[in-house]
Amino acid sequence: MATRASGIESIHLKIAEAGLKQGGRKRSGEDGAHRAKPQAPHPASARKNRLEVVKAPAFAEIDWLWHGFSTRMGGTSTAYRPERASKQAGDLNLGFTSSDDPEHVTINRQRFFSAVSGDAEIPAVTLHQIHSSMVRKVAAHDAGVRATHKADGMMTSEPGLLIAIQTADCIPVLIADTKKRAVAAFHAGWRGTVKRIVENGVGQMRLEFGSRPEDLVAAIGPGIGSCCYAVGEEVRDEFTSQFSYAAGLFSEIFDSDPVKEKYPLLFMTARAPGHSNLGPSLHLDLWEANRRQLLDAGLRAEAISVAGECTGCRTDRYFSYRAEKGFTGRMFSVIGIRA
Repeated sequence: MATRASGIESIHLKIAEAGLKQGGRKRSGEDGAHRAKPQAPHPASARKNRLEVVKAPAFAEIDWLWHGFSTRMGGTSTAYRPERASKQAGDLNLGFTSSDDPEHVTINRQRFFSAVSGDAEIPAVTLHQIHSSMVRKVAAHDAGVRATHKADGMMTSEPGLLIAIQTADCIPVLIADTKKRAVAAFHAGWRGTVKRIVENGVGQMRLEFGSRPEDLVAAIGPGIGSCCYAVGEEVRDEFTSQFSYAAGLFSEIFDSDPVKEKYPLLFMTARAPGHSNLGPSLHLDLWEANRRQLLDAGLRAEAISVAGECTGCRTDRYFSYRAEKGFTGRMFSVIGIRA
């Protein structure tokens, strides 16, 4: 018996020396000190899909304030990236789009509101956004699952309430009055920007709350950057008619196309110089356009923070209507006063 036992022990020893375990094989590149540990299904996906709330440095010192910009991570929606459903890595779509399940959107909103305020059921006001310069004063009775008012900006001084702007490329702008404890949120696409939605909004805060521009702090959230925002000459004409600094908002960029760069001869044109469609395209900087409006409204430059993340470049993190050809979800930019 002793001989048999010693024989078994020697077998176990040889198995251990070979980096194996009973009933298994040694894996390529694996030794006894670096064996793979058991893992839960798709741990990388779980880490990468964790719900994120993007915070603005400008609001860091305001202890009575709730705020946050959502990303597409950490949700239950699978309409826009169905291949991720099996990995339990859904999108955080916060808009009631025709392509998504309303139940998923409701759960996503609860998750995001909880992450921002600690209360999944907190009252929140949204708008039916129409690319206008309209700004509304709102209160708790305006809150609901669906938007009831048409506008592109709103403000409130009521505690315990979130106001939420939806975007998927357009620029979200949040403002807090550090003295009057009032807040505002604006949706600024190019049409709203050229109509001075943010500048008008600051004026409305002055009328409604007695806000002084020097007491206001603003955050410009993630949105499409000039790198990805090509526009037509008619857009430049609109801005030139409204702003003395319009020329500084536009640039000409040669859009990168890997196929054209690799096979340039395939895209040669017989058109006369100046008539080809292969030249530079006109790009608009909406971040700077809205920052300039805040400055013109009287805010201090140091009181304005710009997230600087392009939704068109980062479709792994954000929804982008333009980059995703219109088939995409919506993000929220929210602000509120702690109860």
